[in-house]
Amino acid sequence: MTKPEIQSRIATRLKVMRTEKGLSLDALAQLSGVSRSMVSQIERGESSPTVATLWNITQALGIDIGGLLDDREAPAIAVIRADAAPLIEGLGKDCTIRILSPPEEVGRHEVYELTFAAGGVLDSDPHSPGTREHLTVIKGQIALGAADSTDLLGQGDSARYPADGPHTLAAHNGDAKALLIVQFT
Repeated sequence: MTKPEIQSRIATRLKVMRTEKGLSLDALAQLSGVSRSMVSQIERGESSPTVATLWNITQALGIDIGGLLDDREAPAIAVIRADAAPLIEGLGKDCTIRILSPPEEVGRHEVYELTFAAGGVLDSDPHSPGTREHLTVIKGQIALGAADSTDLLGQGDSARYPADGPHTLAAHNGDAKALLIVQFT
């Protein structure tokens, strides 16, 4: 395959993959950290992107770089191995957040695994109006504060609550682990 053929294939596949995922140029730019104008230039075949740029874009799309060069279908089952899921640390106190949802769902439907050390706390600012969270405790106990109410949840308990106001999750009497689903409207 020649360089112009590669560039053309990348341009075509990128646009197809982006539109199949229902992403606008702006959304892909935000998810990938690549400017909107650069994504647009790549899709039009007007730019020959670096490997780093392609890597950022393909990670945001949930495909490997090779997926831009061939016509293979995406797998029916998308697997995120435990050691490959992105981690967020430094939010709250003694809390680690593992991202389980795909990048294209950011701002629509997000899934996280929360792990708290003893005394760990996660204070969250309000999300957009109408956002709700669904929390299921997997291990330990978690004190939940939302909508001017508080409750203590134990292993196996679930709670649904408005997340468009300040809300807090805190490990109670030891470490804790939970699954959190954020649904935006």
